[in-house]
Amino acid sequence: MAGDRAHRRGEADHRGDGADRGTWPDRRGDRADRRGVRGDERAPSAPRGAPSAPGTPAARPPVRAAGCVLWRRAPHDAPHAERIEIALVHRPKYDDWSHPKGKLKRGEDVLRGALREVHEETGYDCVPGARLPTVRYLANGRPKEVAYWAAEAADGHFVPNAEVDRLLWLPPSGARLRLTRARDRALVDDLLAALHMA
Repeated sequence: MAGDRAHRRGEADHRGDGADRGTWPDRRGDRADRRGVRGDERAPSAPRGAPSAPGTPAARPPVRAAGCVLWRRAPHDAPHAERIEIALVHRPKYDDWSHPKGKLKRGEDVLRGALREVHEETGYDCVPGARLPTVRYLANGRPKEVAYWAAEAADGHFVPNAEVDRLLWLPPSGARLRLTRARDRALVDDLLAALHMA
């Protein structure tokens, strides 16, 4: 397993609204649109109260999820010159590398849910910082919205489990190469901008 060293760093105004990124893919799958979309964009749907077309199911609300781009200061003996490292998780169910995230529980505060998911998937507590863009995409044909924060790792220890079997700490350049999806790679740039390291 990867090293489990961590430090802590806060970032102001972790409850700020942040910018939203619309990432609805086309029918070819998970392709993300790197263009930032500001404002309160929602999945296309019929006007409220309008009847659905015959044989068409009513539009369902988006699945709400939250997570963090988890980072730590690079150790002095790191084999790279970059100042931070980013935690990536491997999910065996999907065989992908991503940032820690997950669905919110009913009525759960979004930031509280993001911190809970980070702890469940990585074993680390963290200090939330800047709000990052919300990512939107289709998952199994249903719209999904994932709210993200930059968060510095604090205490913790990774234990492999059924949901996440590997954790890697990589410099930003390595994280971009390892991440499976473009929308997650874009969040690396958002983190660096939030940390004024872009």
